[in-house]
Amino acid sequence: MTQLPLDPARVRALFPAFSEPSLQGQAFFENAGGSYTAKHTLDLLDRYYRQTKVQPYGTSPASIAAGKAMDHAYERIAQALNVSADWIHFGPSTSANTYVLGNTFGQFLNPGDAIIVTNQDHEANTGAWRRLETLGIEVREWAVDETGRLNLSDLDALLDGKVKLVAAPHCSNIVAHINPVAEIAARAHAVGAYCAIDGVSYTPHGLPDLVALGADIYLFSAYKVYGPHQGIMAIRPALAEKLPNQGHFFNDIKPRYRLTPAGPDHAQIAACAGVADYLEEVGNMVSGTIAGENAFSRAHTAMRNQEIALAAPLLEYLRSRNDIRLLGPDDPVERAPTIAFAHADAAVAVAQRLTKHGLMVGGSHFYSYRLLKALGIDPDHGVVRLSFVHYTTPDEIQQAIKALDAEL
Repeated sequence: MTQLPLDPARVRALFPAFSEPSLQGQAFFENAGGSYTAKHTLDLLDRYYRQTKVQPYGTSPASIAAGKAMDHAYERIAQALNVSADWIHFGPSTSANTYVLGNTFGQFLNPGDAIIVTNQDHEANTGAWRRLETLGIEVREWAVDETGRLNLSDLDALLDGKVKLVAAPHCSNIVAHINPVAEIAARAHAVGAYCAIDGVSYTPHGLPDLVALGADIYLFSAYKVYGPHQGIMAIRPALAEKLPNQGHFFNDIKPRYRLTPAGPDHAQIAACAGVADYLEEVGNMVSGTIAGENAFSRAHTAMRNQEIALAAPLLEYLRSRNDIRLLGPDDPVERAPTIAFAHADAAVAVAQRLTKHGLMVGGSHFYSYRLLKALGIDPDHGVVRLSFVHYTTPDEIQQAIKALDAEL
């Protein structure tokens, strides 16, 4: 394995889970379902509950402090994404946020308008949009090829002046190929359409520069990027102003309330600042060895380089097996380290066998039902998924390879 840019011991010291006695010896390979929580997040959550668990934005000192803590989270998440704070909207989950966006676009678009969705998505980022068909919106599917990849030429064939929205994933939670978001957004904009990107499966590996991506909407889950269980929507402010209000009528003039009617948890919003704090610390760890304009871009590069190095031996091993079907690219540079494969045995049964070797892995369709159907895999049979991030160690990769060798 090539030299790692990040010291795993130094990184793991920032996660209390790695000191938890009940988790010792357990290699965590289900990060795509939710990562461990950074100390920065837990400290902020604890502080909020202890010191400011009151209604925020009021007149008392504790209430004022609570509101400031929440405002700070908006600013810090925006800073990490290279946008202004008015882009940021918190909701209870990405699934809920996408559902709300589907409703508001149903009121925003007109019968006869068209949208483009994919069958590579988690159902949360395709089902909510597909429901618009009941309102007379034409739904066009950008379908994967036999490898699970989305090809830009196929998107081009679907685009015309009727298209008002293109919704696609930054990467799949199964095939994990990193899609060319900037090119997708540029193609959407060229026909006058908006671009909504589901970043849930990408962001655990580094928060992107949204200015460079060019998407109008970018969604991800804080609990998969070392934070609390919140969904985060970054929406271009000019678009957010146009979308119909989904909250209480008297909150129509409050941008943060218009698209998050469920009222997200105040403490968890405040704790989301810990996501940015953690990423900034990672970026500062590699200052001088990794190029980047700021700590966030350095963290992104270091985390990706770390994961590419970690994924290489696991992908090499899986390539050597003729009794499994690896889904997605076998080049770690082209994909996120969310590695799924199909096997003759049911996925859940394989996952259960791997637990004997101290592996925490998943076996399911992982809400990508349509994708598995397109790839000729029975969703009920499922796939085995080993998903990891930059805090995974080389020893854990070898532990996974030995376990697979023993159980498959």
